[in-house]
Amino acid sequence: MSEKNRVVVFTGDLSYSVRRGILEVDRLNPDLMWLVVLHAPSKSFSTLLSNQYINLKRNGWRWIPCSGAEIVNKLTSKLARKLGLKVGKVTGLSPASLSDMPNLEVLVVNDLHDSETLNKVQAYKPKLGLSLAAPILKSTIFSIPEMDTINLHKGHLPYYRGMPPAFWELWNNEKNVGCSVHWVEEKLDAGAVLQKALVPIVEYSTLRGLQLRLDEVGVELTAKAVTNVLAGDYEGVPQAQGGNTYRKPTLRQQAVLKRRLQHHERSVMNSGKTYVKNTVAYSMFLFSRLLVSRAAPRITVILYHRVTDEVRDNLTVGVEQFDRQMGLLKKYFHVLSIDEVMNSGKIAPSKKPMVCVTFDDGYLDNYSNAAPILMKHGLPAAFFISTGIVNSTNSFPHDDRRGNAEIPKMTWDDLRKMKEWGFTIGSHTVNHIDCAAEAEERVLEELQESRDELKEQLGLSGMLFAYPYGGKQHMTEQRLALVKQEGYSGCLSAYGGVNINSVDRFNVLRRGIHWEFSDQAFLLESMGVR
Repeated sequence: MSEKNRVVVFTGDLSYSVRRGILEVDRLNPDLMWLVVLHAPSKSFSTLLSNQYINLKRNGWRWIPCSGAEIVNKLTSKLARKLGLKVGKVTGLSPASLSDMPNLEVLVVNDLHDSETLNKVQAYKPKLGLSLAAPILKSTIFSIPEMDTINLHKGHLPYYRGMPPAFWELWNNEKNVGCSVHWVEEKLDAGAVLQKALVPIVEYSTLRGLQLRLDEVGVELTAKAVTNVLAGDYEGVPQAQGGNTYRKPTLRQQAVLKRRLQHHERSVMNSGKTYVKNTVAYSMFLFSRLLVSRAAPRITVILYHRVTDEVRDNLTVGVEQFDRQMGLLKKYFHVLSIDEVMNSGKIAPSKKPMVCVTFDDGYLDNYSNAAPILMKHGLPAAFFISTGIVNSTNSFPHDDRRGNAEIPKMTWDDLRKMKEWGFTIGSHTVNHIDCAAEAEERVLEELQESRDELKEQLGLSGMLFAYPYGGKQHMTEQRLALVKQEGYSGCLSAYGGVNINSVDRFNVLRRGIHWEFSDQAFLLESMGVR
């Protein structure tokens, strides 16, 4: 292995987005060797006490419950680990995904800038340095790599240096948040920019939702920047003069922004009546979960259409909301792939409630928002695509009826990547037709064309079919016979219900999820008890 292909990563947090960034760069550049230097300092009691005082002085009374909650969480996690319980963050691409890489070594250090660390990095002789979620780097370390070091900054340079991602753009009522990859210099976030992108702030954007989107954009920009630099594209665009450097907001500022953003949500989500309903829903969920092993075995298949903060309607959930929901599924449920559902036949009893995640139609936000969140949580999902919408500006009939502006759809390249990520792709006809209302010849043509296009573009075989609109009135025995005749291995509806005791491969019941589901109502819905 040539020394010119050695990359050193400086980081203070091996979070999901950092791990995914490394894996994506490695995928595009298979000749790399990696050294990941993880800054994990041990803190003395006096240092911890001093930090508590500083935070109390800066944040006031809000720091007391915040700090207390953190201490309780750590103690609870420690106790649970002793008891052998599963705790901690819900993440996909576990840290083991890095340790499984034969071309990667992780070096955990107490101080990025002490002589021992510097000597080890120098001995590695890296070609390029990569700063991902790292503390502020000094020139003694960022200048060691032959080509110096580049940094991923989730902010619109030069206007938003510092931290945290998206917060101050929202605070200042900007129209976009930015993401950049730039060369590291002594001055914070001031180096020439190699890659950049803007993410629009839309009507229902939340701080966490924007941060999730920036995570994915950051992975893409980092992969492009490293690939280009190693290929000889060294030049960056110098930043304009000016701009501001921000620091972590106080707890009061965080509370103010949270209230401001909540004001944009419809009042039904914040009413007293909703609070009571949520309490009842959560109580029913907890009770039902206790009875899972005694009740008739069941699989709940849930259905989504869009994951976006652009609108709130009965076909959408918010980005942050979807992230929370997938976290809840990972924590409380046994999440099945659609293949596991189809192969269930007679459903075996389970200690955890069973659920499966599916999507219909083929909107672009399935690729840009939903898929990254599913990967983050390590969850399988199936996407049923109307093939005539792919790579086109055509609209779905239900969007036309609503008077919606043209909504971006996925491309075949998007779908190929999703297939590579391990997601299942199935048919949803070509033009999203009502199978019961259309002539037999039209239905047959749509089934054949959609099947053949998916096979040609994605190499699929034995695929599944989810019929548009999904109601009982939208499928007949004769049309279902055509589905079987054309070689589809199963058919999914969308009129509610839950699959109890067994799964009918040609009438898999699904229930839809949309933005008005609170977390408590979502948990109960996913149990399939009502």
